[in-house]
Amino acid sequence: MLPGCLVQPGSIFVLEKHEYIASMNWIQHPVILQGEKVKLVPLESAHFAELLEVGKDEKIWEFISINGAERERLLQHLKSAILKRGTGEQYPFTVIDLKTNKIIGSTLFHNIFPEHRKLEIGWTWYDPAYWRTGYNRECKLLLLTYCFETLNTGRVQLVTDENNHRSRTAILGIGARFEGIMRKERIRANGAFRNTAMYSIIDEEWTEVKAMLSVKR
Repeated sequence: MLPGCLVQPGSIFVLEKHEYIASMNWIQHPVILQGEKVKLVPLESAHFAELLEVGKDEKIWEFISINGAERERLLQHLKSAILKRGTGEQYPFTVIDLKTNKIIGSTLFHNIFPEHRKLEIGWTWYDPAYWRTGYNRECKLLLLTYCFETLNTGRVQLVTDENNHRSRTAILGIGARFEGIMRKERIRANGAFRNTAMYSIIDEEWTEVKAMLSVKR
């Protein structure tokens, strides 16, 4: 082991000790965010059964780099997210419909760099019954408000498959700006290369974005 570094067993990366501590301290667990329609709570193993049931729908995973319709694959992803919360690499949420108290999906913070005041909102997936219903819009308002008003981020980025036009429209709809295409950025579950569309919101834009997202639809 290198002096001053932390190495995760079985991992190929080395995390500087000061980065690890900063990341752990930046997002104070537990983070609970609640709006009118949804509540975001920290992902826990008690949520797995409902999330696995929701994740059975193949439509969810068409443009995501894992096939979460495969029970063991999604279970591995959820367990990994909780472990990575412990190291400060990710902060996963479970999304709950306040009207029914039903779990409808998940999202998380990752690519977390407190020293640069930036992070990414990603791995967002919902029961297709909640697509285009305003639930994602409220989730993003809650997450972005926490990012810019509690964490004091300078930049929040979001990415999606170049061909996922539904997701790209939704990201533009929350006020993010398109920054370009990263070619062959990752490999899909089917083994094909994926080009990734990059978007971001920065702190100077937040007041305008928040006002837009706060308008009820």
